[in-house]
Amino acid sequence: MISVTKTRKAAGADKLPAAKSTIQARLARLGLRRDIDFVLHLPMRYEDETRIVPIAEARDQAQVEGVVNDCSIQFRPRRQLVVRMADASGELTLRFLNFYGSQTRQFETALETKTRVRVRGEVRDGFFGREMVHPRYSLVEQGVALPESLTPVYPAGEGVGQALLRTAINRALARMLDQRALSDTLPDAIRTQRQLMEIGSAVRLLHHPPPDVNQQGLLDRSHPAWIRIKFDELLAQQISLMRAHHARRKLDAPALRTPGKKVNQFLQSLPFKLTGAQQRVWSEIRGDLAVSHPMQRLLQGDVGSGKTVIAALAALQAIDNGFQAALMAPTEILAEQHFRKLAQSLETIGVSIAWLTGSLKKKDKTLAQEQIESGAAQLVIGTHALIQDGVIFHRLGLAIVDEQHRFGVGQRLALRSKTLHGQPHQLMMSATPIPRTLAMSYYADLDVSSIDEMPPGRKPVVTKLLTQTRRDEVVQRIHAAAIDGQQVYWVCPLIEESEALQLQTAVDTHAALSAALPDLSVGLLHGRMASAEKAEVMQAFVAGTIQVLVATTVIEVGVDVPNASLMVIEHAERFGLSQLHQLRGRVGRGAAESACILLYQSALSQTARARLRIMHETTDGFEIARRDLELRGPGEFLGQRQSGMALLRFADLQTDQWLVEQARDTAALMLREYPEYADLHLQRWMGGREEFLKA
Repeated sequence: MISVTKTRKAAGADKLPAAKSTIQARLARLGLRRDIDFVLHLPMRYEDETRIVPIAEARDQAQVEGVVNDCSIQFRPRRQLVVRMADASGELTLRFLNFYGSQTRQFETALETKTRVRVRGEVRDGFFGREMVHPRYSLVEQGVALPESLTPVYPAGEGVGQALLRTAINRALARMLDQRALSDTLPDAIRTQRQLMEIGSAVRLLHHPPPDVNQQGLLDRSHPAWIRIKFDELLAQQISLMRAHHARRKLDAPALRTPGKKVNQFLQSLPFKLTGAQQRVWSEIRGDLAVSHPMQRLLQGDVGSGKTVIAALAALQAIDNGFQAALMAPTEILAEQHFRKLAQSLETIGVSIAWLTGSLKKKDKTLAQEQIESGAAQLVIGTHALIQDGVIFHRLGLAIVDEQHRFGVGQRLALRSKTLHGQPHQLMMSATPIPRTLAMSYYADLDVSSIDEMPPGRKPVVTKLLTQTRRDEVVQRIHAAAIDGQQVYWVCPLIEESEALQLQTAVDTHAALSAALPDLSVGLLHGRMASAEKAEVMQAFVAGTIQVLVATTVIEVGVDVPNASLMVIEHAERFGLSQLHQLRGRVGRGAAESACILLYQSALSQTARARLRIMHETTDGFEIARRDLELRGPGEFLGQRQSGMALLRFADLQTDQWLVEQARDTAALMLREYPEYADLHLQRWMGGREEFLKA
């Protein structure tokens, strides 16, 4: 990087607004629009340009100054610009492997005029002595003053360099200080109690730290200035979520007072007793449904923990009170499985159920929509088709969303808006448990119920790790299991680059296994198949006429075949922990001992090795979620957390848990006693983008 002042050619006045507009657009892509956005665009690291080190004493990252003694273009071992400079203590070689003619001319001019050059970079021992490769440099006059503070290095983007960012940020900071627009949004009493820096002092220090600052504190973000920034960010998040929670309590929803006849009939028909955890969460949900503001509860539980039974009870409580319930699932396979299971047990107690998916014939779809609109359908089960324009509920009292993380915010809100009678209650279900740290931070506006107990008799799945070189042994193993009456899943590798490649891999694997196992029936299931074809394959697998099912991750959720006791996941290193755990949950649902074989390619990355080790060590979904969060951090753990939610930029939920708790307590206090400060704080940090957090 070169920091030499260049003379700009005169340009027509008509071109200046366009250039300014282009720069503004580039800055906007970094989220930099308001002055406060620039002020809160904080450095990711610093460079110490406040002192010059004699060349003889320069070590690691250093800044030196001297005169150019030689400048030449060399061609061995490759074309490069080589500059030799010196000060009173010694010499240093500067090496540029990629360079422009203008750089060569600059150094030639410096050589002729004895202009001094100030250089910063990493000093290393080269073949011809000490050198810097591609250092930053500037040509300076004798005695030009050094900066008085560390030089910030900001997160940048395409077409937005450090010089532009520093100028824009410094101007924004100066404007806000001049206009006294950087006043504190925390009452003095709270700031004193929490022992926090004043916000203006904190941002000034972070943009221009003095040379004697605790640099380690800046680097690991433990400096008091960083603590203030992280606290403010978490506080804005907590205030926003608490407001969403309070606003929901002001909305009207049907008070589904008490469970009635159908709830009791269903409970009596169950061939098992609810576990203690199921009884606890059912009590929580039952109580929420009885009040006149909308429930918004997340029901989380491990694969096979019995969430569907709780969903059925909640639906029946709505039906007992004269309202409809809807259950939306992300895939037709999962939606159809819910339909078959619930129809089997609920129709016998007089519940009318409608089925609605995009693949239905027009005649069947129209009939289902009529039943939904008239209220003849008491429980409606389907996919995204439930939120299409033509679907109107007669009296929707409860919306249930299964595998909620697979739906966008807009899709979940659309289901809630499908009734003309106030707001329905909403129950979201997930088999991917949310670690407590995330629940406190990103799900603070939700009530969370956890089924943390497995039904009795559920046998743990044995997980084995094998390299791809033992694939033939695995094929022999599944042959023996199938001959013994068991059924097998063979999951094909996840290929993120191309859905077509993934499909081809499944087709090729199906052909290879069919050839290797000629005496077995080998089926194929993938997302590109027509719905009727998928249903036919799944029915054959459920009936036992298909012994080995080759599938893509279309079977990740919802597939329930008790006789399937062996799963092989090929190239397991390509899958995330949550996916591996979900897939493994497809076996171990019957009486037989079950196993999951993770086939992996050797030469694993450190992260992939850690994921496979975790899968081998535990089958506890809550523990897996906790360790997954440690491995990936909240941003990746949440993945496409529906709507482009503003993830935390500065706070770290692993190391700053104590700050989350303080921010949560402070948010409640500010909303109660200092609402005007809460407004100012949200405006500063969220800028009207609060909806990103209301997921």
